Amino acid sequence: FSAEFAEHKIYNSGESTKHIDWKLYAKTDKLYTKRYEEETNLRCHLIIDNSSSMHYPAIKQFSIDSLNKIGFSALASAAIMNLLKRQRDAIGMSIYSDHYEFYTNEKGSERHHQMLLGELNNAISRSSKEITTKTYTHLHLIAEKLKRRSLVFLFTDMFQSDAEEEQLFEALQHLKYNKHEVVLFHTYDKSKELEFDFNNRPKRFVDVETGEHVNLYADNIKENYEKAVGEYFSALELKCGQYRIKYVRADINEGFNKILTTYLVERQKFG
Repeated sequence: FSAEFAEHKIYNSGESTKHIDWKLYAKTDKLYTKRYEEETNLRCHLIIDNSSSMHYPAIKQFSIDSLNKIGFSALASAAIMNLLKRQRDAIGMSIYSDHYEFYTNEKGSERHHQMLLGELNNAISRSSKEITTKTYTHLHLIAEKLKRRSLVFLFTDMFQSDAEEEQLFEALQHLKYNKHEVVLFHTYDKSKELEFDFNNRPKRFVDVETGEHVNLYADNIKENYEKAVGEYFSALELKCGQYRIKYVRADINEGFNKILTTYLVERQKFG
């Protein structure tokens, strides 16, 4: 097979001389070895939903204590990337909305790492008005691109129509093809999107992906809303279990401990 060159690293005494770059030595009088992608221990692919609903809630100034769903997903991904980098693992990334915004396969070089950080920053700052997505279409495309066994992390708020739910799980099954391990980080704002914690002044609730709106008093629907959404979350978790997909609720107000703990456990299991 032909290995893909990733970067140079300083040669340490006692290491094999097989990959020393003698041409570079002639130019610099220093010993460097070539590192190849196949030397990485694990391949990981990060997938991020960047549809309009992921830009909720509206944030004027981002900070670690003030994040919307896309900001949380980007920082969580950056934290995972940092751990992968320390282990010399290869990282790939996909970002999608109503179209495929970004894709790169798994690599481990510093240049690649910096490029991914730049793309995460771009995702946060992209316009978010009335952009819908069909997550399942992009997951099928990504599944076709992942040729080698990988650990896959998906950040999405799982907002889709009932008709699309079955198609979504078919796509998640496709992702598991070739023995990929899939972790779904169900990214949401617990206080607003699950517990419907709004005061009872009259409000206009707007669907950020379609522009449709409804005027109502929050207390009039709070109980039924909580029940319906809670049942939906539980059904998602059950179905993920049936498909052997790791399901993790990721409340954007709870920090990143659950994300990183999940990564560490799944990495160890991945072997």
